[in-house]
Amino acid sequence: MPTTAIPGNLASQLRRSQRRKKAFAISLTLPLLIFLLATFIVPIGALLVRAVENPEVASTLSRTVSALDKWDQTSTPPDAAYAAFAADLAGITEQADAGGLARRLNSEISGARSLVMSTYRALPFDTGLNPAQIKARMLEIDARWAEPGYWQAIAKNGSRWTPDYLLTSVDLKRDIKGDIVKVDADSAAFFKILLRTFEISAVVTIFCLLLGYPLAYWLSTLTPRQANILMILVLVPFWTSILVRSAAWIVLLQSNGLVNRSLLELGFISEPLPLLFNRLGVIIAMVHILLPFMILPLYSVMKSVPASYLRAAVSLGSSPLAAFFRVYVPQTFPGMGAGGLLVFILSIGYYVTPALLGGADDQMLSYYIAQYTNVNVNWGMACALGAVLLSATLVLYAVYRRVVKSELSLG
Repeated sequence: MPTTAIPGNLASQLRRSQRRKKAFAISLTLPLLIFLLATFIVPIGALLVRAVENPEVASTLSRTVSALDKWDQTSTPPDAAYAAFAADLAGITEQADAGGLARRLNSEISGARSLVMSTYRALPFDTGLNPAQIKARMLEIDARWAEPGYWQAIAKNGSRWTPDYLLTSVDLKRDIKGDIVKVDADSAAFFKILLRTFEISAVVTIFCLLLGYPLAYWLSTLTPRQANILMILVLVPFWTSILVRSAAWIVLLQSNGLVNRSLLELGFISEPLPLLFNRLGVIIAMVHILLPFMILPLYSVMKSVPASYLRAAVSLGSSPLAAFFRVYVPQTFPGMGAGGLLVFILSIGYYVTPALLGGADDQMLSYYIAQYTNVNVNWGMACALGAVLLSATLVLYAVYRRVVKSELSLG
């Protein structure tokens, strides 16, 4: 059957109409894309850049770094390095910049902050001094300038980009030769903190699953009206501040709180249980806060499982319990995986609840990120620890995708 050709003006009108529709669709999504770029992509990019950026030494002590370029890092630095350091330090006009330099070097070697600031306050020296005289003047201010360790810290951080923050976040470091080695056993801390973070998050996820699965199953068997009413109780934690919920648990779990008083009056215990400022209190509060994130994915999946499957399995000779575990539970694996992943990812970034209800050995990685941000003012280290959490989240998500795909392919 012969086809009718579309007139040229009609074809151009169709193309213009399609372009207008496409432009309209893009204009609708453009605000969302801009919002995501400004609040998600750019902050993550800035975090990753700041985790490897090291501008304090490179931007303020450029001449000193050049003078130390051929230094063997074991003997006393050349006189020219002392003269270059005095010139660079005297050129810093803002005391805040000098303080930032001192803090950065102090993170490498203890005592560098007081050493740099005392020398900065003594500058400028008299004009016309040669490098040997400048060296003598600096040693007169503080004899520690003769120790190679402080100069090694300057030479090590002469580049604007460094892997040191990321290495420190996993208890590694660079030695004098630049080789990557493990930190001393006394200084190793972050790997244990990371393991503690994963351990607490895993325990919270398991308890959320154990408590959330039967509750979600019960909700899925109710009528829509009954389930909606009870779902309000599940969603109550969403409507309450985390700080308020954590404070409420402090009231409940303290020595003379409601839990201990009830157990004492019932005769189950003879003295109050230590439920606060320890690992147990942290887990109880986190399970309560994160339980809805486990129940909602499970409930969504369970509602899509036909009840006739269980009846069919029982009618074919299976016991109700065996039918439940062999027919029903495998179909809820996607909900278990989604809820478990969501709870675990949220748990590894928790800060307020462990800080209020936990002890010194119960703080998670986010606590130390806050310490480096607010107390030590070491943004590089804070961003490196944040990058570790981001990497852990991406790895978990990748593993989840592979596991879910394999389960779905098996039917």
